[in-house]
Amino acid sequence: MKNRSMLAAALLMLSSAMSAKIVLPPFFSDNMVLQQQDETPIWGEAKSMKTVKVMTSWDGKTYVTRADKAGKWKLGIQTPVAGGPYEITVTDGEKLSLKNVMIGEVWICSGQSNMEMPLEGWGKINDYKQEIAEANHPNIRLLQVEHVTSTRPETEIKVHNDGWEICSPTSIPNFSATAYFFGREIAEKQNVPVGLIHTSWGGTNVESWISGKVLEEMPDFVKTVDAIKKMPSDKKALKAEYEKELMAWNNRVDEGFSEGKPIRAAVALNDGTWETMYFPGEVDTRLANFDGVMWIRREVEIPTSWAGKEVQLSLGAIDDNDITYWNGEEVGRTDGPAVQRNYVIPATMVKAGKAVLAVRVLDTGGNCGIHGDICLRLGKKEEISLAGDWKYQVTADTHEVGALPIDFSSDPNLPTSLYNAMVHPLIPYGIRGVIWYQGENNASRAYQYRELFPLIIANWRKDWNRNIPFYFVQLANFMQNKPQPAESEWAELREAQTRTLTMENTGMAVIIDKGDANDIHPKDKQVVGHRLALIARAKTYGENIPYSGPMYCSYQVKGDKIILSFNHTDGGLKSGDGRELQGFAIAGRDHKFHWAKAEIVGDKVVVSAPESVPYPVAVRYAWADNPFCNLYNGAGLPASPFRTDDWKGVTQKD
Repeated sequence: MKNRSMLAAALLMLSSAMSAKIVLPPFFSDNMVLQQQDETPIWGEAKSMKTVKVMTSWDGKTYVTRADKAGKWKLGIQTPVAGGPYEITVTDGEKLSLKNVMIGEVWICSGQSNMEMPLEGWGKINDYKQEIAEANHPNIRLLQVEHVTSTRPETEIKVHNDGWEICSPTSIPNFSATAYFFGREIAEKQNVPVGLIHTSWGGTNVESWISGKVLEEMPDFVKTVDAIKKMPSDKKALKAEYEKELMAWNNRVDEGFSEGKPIRAAVALNDGTWETMYFPGEVDTRLANFDGVMWIRREVEIPTSWAGKEVQLSLGAIDDNDITYWNGEEVGRTDGPAVQRNYVIPATMVKAGKAVLAVRVLDTGGNCGIHGDICLRLGKKEEISLAGDWKYQVTADTHEVGALPIDFSSDPNLPTSLYNAMVHPLIPYGIRGVIWYQGENNASRAYQYRELFPLIIANWRKDWNRNIPFYFVQLANFMQNKPQPAESEWAELREAQTRTLTMENTGMAVIIDKGDANDIHPKDKQVVGHRLALIARAKTYGENIPYSGPMYCSYQVKGDKIILSFNHTDGGLKSGDGRELQGFAIAGRDHKFHWAKAEIVGDKVVVSAPESVPYPVAVRYAWADNPFCNLYNGAGLPASPFRTDDWKGVTQKD
């Protein structure tokens, strides 16, 4: 009994000693960047009611506070002008030192897959090898938030590598390309250290990034937010229920997967009646708006020299989930649209001659496809490309068989879930502003986005208690060109983004010239980062430079012509390719649009189609998913798509 008492006392003393140690959130780490010339907060945990001291090397000051009964503490420290490296010491009797701390400009970089798209990995942006090799920037620091969801606002956050990393060829390959190119230009032009906090998740809706308190103010989301409040916080219970429902759904809609028997992966399966589709890339127009299950297959000729050797299978990033089979045997499965698929084919399964590769693709929403390089590799030198025509067969279309069950334990599109887990814990870390690239997932609800997008800006500004700059990317051109003027969800989403510019301290990077018809992820992220940086340099840092392409501001009807006026015509209006202006359509009172002739006259554009529309009332420019358009200003920046009418669009509810 005496020994047990002594052991208990010892454990109690050990527990007290452990609890006395200062604990900081992971964004307070070596190599971090603090916002310059700011009273920036620092917080953490210590022993209950213990005095906590924070000492800053740049001014030799000591800041003192006391932990509350729960051990929580918080104080504000005054940061100087940009510079470093410095050291911060935190103590409650036991010292904790943060080294190589820089003072500079801190930006949050958020959104969906086009913000998440890394330099290498599944992204492989333009010239990625050279960009990575040259990414030696010790004054740029990177903090990458891990993918986590929650039904409740969290105080703890998970980050890559447990803290900040110095930008280098080693740390940059899997970091956001857009964020990096933005930060690199700010660091170079302002000559300051830059901290980039990357928190994004591919294929996510904007409402996932908004707090419940704010979102429930919208009538469209009142019931949803109320239902989320009633969900259990136990992720295990939510996960178990989902797996049960998913198994039942799979067995009901996909006989090729029923009871775990991959019939459509079998080598002997006759797929002669299956259609073909080219991958990598988005599914083509035959599967427009597809959600559900699709099986894809192809034969691969394995060289004799590869037989009996381990082979690496790279399938890029599959939207959204996959189960992959080699000669009928499963070799890997992954969930998530922005995750690189890298599977190993064991040596015992690699035989010379024909092999059958089959993939069960589950698309849970948005665009379906395969992105990035797809190939087989033996070692570092031998490679067989898998790009080309694949056999495919749709086995379950959710529009016909019913919606997929939702995994609420990890669903990034559950409203509020990403705000709760990937934004809320960052508040109120000192920041300069936000760059944002998102909207693709909300395109089918573009009219609603008019309200949703301003909400997130107001939400985050209230959280940080300051009118932080919020600069965003307008959706790029994407999908196939259409020969005639037509309605467009993507055009309406771009319009919703443009309307948000009425909010103070916002800016929009237009990239209507940098998209790809077959890939929702444009690879020229250098331009995206540059155009965002132009906005910040002009509006935040006060440089006298052009930062926007032409923006429509007014029109005047004169006979059979409509005369358009623009702002941001720096250097005059231009044709970007030296040809006649394209992308202008004109309509009369019948609301039917026709392609029009457009001419630059001074700082205006005169639009007409007298034979088709003798009495015009409206003009649209670049109003399409993937428009032909070429209006620029003298600074080489493209005009934003626009329309002069306010006629009901395809995403507006009755």
